[in-house]
Amino acid sequence: MMKFAKMQATGNDFVLLDARELERDWPELARNLCHRRFGVGADGLLLLLSSGEADLRLRMFNPDGSEAEACGNGLRCFVRYAVERGFVNGTEFRVETQAGTRPVRLLDGNDVQVAMGAPVFAPAAIPVIVDGRGVADDTPVIDYSMAVAGRELKMSCVSMGNPHAVCLLEESIDDFPLAEVGPAMERHPMFPNRVNLEIVNVIGRGELVVRVWERGAGETLSCGSGACAAAVVSLGKGLCDNPVDVRVPGGRLTVNWDGAGEVLLSGPAEIVFEGEWGQ
Repeated sequence: MMKFAKMQATGNDFVLLDARELERDWPELARNLCHRRFGVGADGLLLLLSSGEADLRLRMFNPDGSEAEACGNGLRCFVRYAVERGFVNGTEFRVETQAGTRPVRLLDGNDVQVAMGAPVFAPAAIPVIVDGRGVADDTPVIDYSMAVAGRELKMSCVSMGNPHAVCLLEESIDDFPLAEVGPAMERHPMFPNRVNLEIVNVIGRGELVVRVWERGAGETLSCGSGACAAAVVSLGKGLCDNPVDVRVPGGRLTVNWDGAGEVLLSGPAEIVFEGEWGQ
């Protein structure tokens, strides 16, 4: 029997395991645990592990069994669990992730703030391949026009430790056919490692409204790295002020980026319930 915690951060839900002394086929376990009908149900599996370079280590697996390099909401859930269950001393510490070591801290109330690293715009590092279209390896892909699932879109690409394509729209994102465009964009040949798609409305200088199609998970109620990607692109274009609130279907996040350093992501995270998995 494996003890687990079910957690959520603005509706982005996860199953968390203390995996320091466990050995499993993690991709298969993620597929089973995250299944909405035959498992616990979640947008991802979080593994709490020991680290040789930080206080703790986090690995995250998507519902399809693929491993994610970065997961902002998963990291925030991880922080809350680690503090409340006594895996660390104090409310500020460091977590090793696939995308690097991140400083994190528990704030007042339910809020958790995590550093997401500096955004990367170099196409080769995202990665995004723009072949024969006049975009050099070191030239950011900004407002790039492309046709996806019968729609003309302008996308801007950025890595937050994982790849993102951000589309700023004039039309309401409420009516956007994300279930059709999302999978086509995720697996477009331009993205060798697949991609997360964000569709964004800029509401004002202090607020964005975002929907996300997550690589390996589909549309979710929230995506931390996706909120950061949407904010970074919008801030870089001068369309909003820093910090900016990002409204997602599951709630509200705050992104802080000074235009040069690390992106900070803040928002609520909580333990929903705990249980045991015996399969």
